Amino acid sequence: MDIRLNVDGIAPFVDKSAEKNLIEKAVAANKSLYEKTGKGNDFLGWVNLPSSVNESDIAEIELVSQNLREISDVVIVTGIGGSYLGAKAVIEALSSSFEAYANTGNPKIIFAGHHLDEDYLSELLDFIGDKRVGCIVISKSGTTTEPAVAFRIIKRHIEQKYGREAAKERIVAITDQSRGALRKLSEQEGYRTFVIPDDVGGRFSVLTPVGLLPISVAGIDIRILLKGATDMENATDVGTPAAENICIQYAVARNSLYNTGKKVEILANYNPKLHYLTEWWKQLFGESEGKEGKGIFPAGVDFTSDLHSMGQYIQEGERILFETVVSVVKPREELIIPDDADNLDGLNFLSGKRIGEVNKMAELGTMLAHVDGGVPNIRIEIPELNPYITGQLIYFFEKSCGISGYILGVNPFDQPGVEAYKKNMFALLGKAGYESEGERLRARLK
Repeated sequence: MDIRLNVDGIAPFVDKSAEKNLIEKAVAANKSLYEKTGKGNDFLGWVNLPSSVNESDIAEIELVSQNLREISDVVIVTGIGGSYLGAKAVIEALSSSFEAYANTGNPKIIFAGHHLDEDYLSELLDFIGDKRVGCIVISKSGTTTEPAVAFRIIKRHIEQKYGREAAKERIVAITDQSRGALRKLSEQEGYRTFVIPDDVGGRFSVLTPVGLLPISVAGIDIRILLKGATDMENATDVGTPAAENICIQYAVARNSLYNTGKKVEILANYNPKLHYLTEWWKQLFGESEGKEGKGIFPAGVDFTSDLHSMGQYIQEGERILFETVVSVVKPREELIIPDDADNLDGLNFLSGKRIGEVNKMAELGTMLAHVDGGVPNIRIEIPELNPYITGQLIYFFEKSCGISGYILGVNPFDQPGVEAYKKNMFALLGKAGYESEGERLRARLK
């Protein structure tokens, strides 16, 4: 595979004698994913998803995305959690860092419905005021508060600007196949729709229309993305021995560390394009493993920036951490550090070197320092950032997460805990049926 995994940096910290048992559990877990015999087996549609996407489905996504590109300066993707993080992760990884100023010929993709900030939505309306606008609204039910509120506002803007009839050409819904408020609205208004598969949970939905449509609108080749994911699917299936299966190896490494008291995993990158990949990874592992009083807490840092803020704690704080580094071998561009006659900054020893070389030495120096300081290190090396490798990386993390959750003994595919805040919010807002609970909660807040 193009992605390489190096776990040498955990060797001083783990009990090698206990590893055999974890490998056996991981092999059984991988088999269970394919045979659908484990917990949450009704949400395993993602396992064979990359290799099973139909040509007609891809063509339809490409057709709709082309239409949105032609009629839009801005496309607003409305969703929360897995309904926006996966798409944003891929788009940010594969687009210009200054996309807003780049002449790409593609509309700018912006996101809404992932929080309830009033200023953000007001500023969004100001931003799109004189622009051609399209919208992709993503919700299984259509009633999740954050995206539903945002969509009400965006829908009203589009209808007022273009009229209700023309609005249906600018709004695309990705929702349940047959039920729910958004499905009903889509049929009522005549929106073009795509289906969220019943057996794929939100945080595993990047390679469904949930992620593929926004990614395609951004001008990224989804066929190449899917090819990368398919190749990773094939390389990590039940026929691949544990010693060659990097998903099994990663799941075993992180659980080996967890069993020695390393309760926090930091995903680190040295490329700011990977910031939202980290955000997606945090949801993937946090929502999958954090239950029943168990689970590794997923955190993220952007190096070298965060070495100037979090580096001190990582180096010398409480030894509950381990670090997984996503390392990009080859930058897209070449930029040489110039010589300076005065050398006031003392950096002429770097003259003639690529910035990427300096960044790489910072990465390797940090890894050595952290291991010496008691922080185990896992390294995920990718040759470069492109759609094919990104597809591999997405599926690698999904499969590893499923295996790791089963090793922990939890259901990696449910999320019962996320409902607690919603019930309290509804009660405090006075939703029908929550009146008595609202009174109780308001009394607690006095």
